Amino acid sequence: MMNITLLTVGKLKEKFYIEAAAEYQKRLSPFCRFELVELTEERLPQDPSPAQISAALEKEGKAILARLPKNALLTAMCVEGKLLSSEALSAQMDQWAGGGKSNLAFVIGGSFGLHPSVKQQAALRLSMSPMTFPHHLARVMLLEQIYRAFQISGGSRYHK
Repeated sequence: MMNITLLTVGKLKEKFYIEAAAEYQKRLSPFCRFELVELTEERLPQDPSPAQISAALEKEGKAILARLPKNALLTAMCVEGKLLSSEALSAQMDQWAGGGKSNLAFVIGGSFGLHPSVKQQAALRLSMSPMTFPHHLARVMLLEQIYRAFQISGGSRYHK
């Protein structure tokens, strides 16, 4: 069985996001061992300078890499990442599993993204869209897409 870890910077606060994420986590349970790791988002002033943002991203990046499971294949969610269809993500996950990579980690940064050190370690940089989404919504969207990938692999009608 595949192990999937989702590392996120920041915690969900809104009830509707919490409930949606919990639903997809529950749906994933027959397909994988799922672990959610929520890391603290660095506090920044109202109008942070580029240096303050860079320092916060560096600190968050170190925390992410410290919590990355050993031997996990990392996918970094970032706006400049590759755009994949649901079918292509499913195929990529199948390819990794077929190649013996059963530990996958996905990471979603905070509102300022991810430090370059995290992106450099990623086997895949993945973008959901060129549009901008709240990173809390991105968590729900990613969980749904991981669930959809398993459904596609299994030939389920869910994807239709």
